[in-house]
Amino acid sequence: MEQRVVITGLGVITPVGNNLNDFWQSLTDGKCGIDFIKGYDEYNLPIKVAGQIKDFNPEENGLERNDVRRNDIYCQYALAAAYQAMQDSGLKSGENIAPERLGTYIGSGIGGMQTFVNETTKLLNEGVNRISPLFVPMMIGNIAAGNVAIKYNAQGVCLPVVTACATGTHAAGEAYRAIKHGYADAIITGGAEASVHPLSIGGFANSKALSRSEDPLKASIPFNANRNGFVIAEGAGIMIFESLENALKRGAHIYAEVVGYGNSCDAHHVTAPSPDGIPASRAIKQSLDEAAFDAEKDVIYINAHGTSTPLNDKSETVAIKLAMGEEAARKALISSTKSMTGHMLGATGAVELVAATMALKSGVVPPTIGLDTPDPDCDLDYVPNVARKAELTVAISNSLGFGGHNACVALRKWNGQ
Repeated sequence: MEQRVVITGLGVITPVGNNLNDFWQSLTDGKCGIDFIKGYDEYNLPIKVAGQIKDFNPEENGLERNDVRRNDIYCQYALAAAYQAMQDSGLKSGENIAPERLGTYIGSGIGGMQTFVNETTKLLNEGVNRISPLFVPMMIGNIAAGNVAIKYNAQGVCLPVVTACATGTHAAGEAYRAIKHGYADAIITGGAEASVHPLSIGGFANSKALSRSEDPLKASIPFNANRNGFVIAEGAGIMIFESLENALKRGAHIYAEVVGYGNSCDAHHVTAPSPDGIPASRAIKQSLDEAAFDAEKDVIYINAHGTSTPLNDKSETVAIKLAMGEEAARKALISSTKSMTGHMLGATGAVELVAATMALKSGVVPPTIGLDTPDPDCDLDYVPNVARKAELTVAISNSLGFGGHNACVALRKWNGQ
């Protein structure tokens, strides 16, 4: 028997807020978290802006001194967001869920970039004997999932996902399926990333992927005719997915129901999306079909991948139209919260699914800021510049990653039954 799946806890570390309330208030206010890059002046970087985390306090987020000392910053972000989500949910291994029925699906697109660079520098300058014995466990992309599992005694299914910019969405989608088909009763899921570093900035910049705008408010401008690249950012988004049965049994607060998941591959190019939008449209349509979306009755919000790159925004617009049909697509409320947060790579899908959850729960659609000159090829309703109230019934979040990875998760408003 298939289980229904609901969301019972949320946690975020983002450029626009390090807790759920600040994050959501910033998004609905249209506040931009992108700013001039701090900490790397000596590199004379060609890229001037990024979405960096501000005022991160590990202790306020349940991290102890050893957690900070022994973990790369990306893993610290994951632990902090997981702490918030677990506190929010009230879930406790061994008390209201069996340890073997609690899982952890947390991914990262890149992993411990800071650790990798620091230990490489030691190798080159001081020799192999100076490399930290913690180098490998601090660097590897699965360690956020491992450390969160250790922290919360989650002895069940554990599947870190690595699908570049689609990582967080794929992790959530796979967690949904695992609970739906009975492999777990709850899963701590999401993504984390901390790659605002000269090495990754240089790589992305030299591949012509990043915006070279020197104005933070005009750098990440999805669906704008003047867009010229994405803005790299960092952070973490963690959600507690739980079977409806277990959530009701323990009287948990429910944010939304998870009702669909789509997964496809462009099989086209290592970085560029398929311009015809067909493979991405399949992931969106799979998710909507599983969610039993009814274009006549449902009011839908789409948190678009919306990276602010010329190719992505155009092809995603095509994909949405193909998946929904032209008429339904034109009625959808769509926005890219990357206009405010920047692109958090492996964390971005999870953070954006949190945003979609909050939009559904609150009936407020966050805007796409900086949309003053719409691209004629991006001709849907992208909720420009100002948040909008709507009686939403369904929300989806799209993610499209390097390598052609496409993911979409669908949510339905929780009405208590």
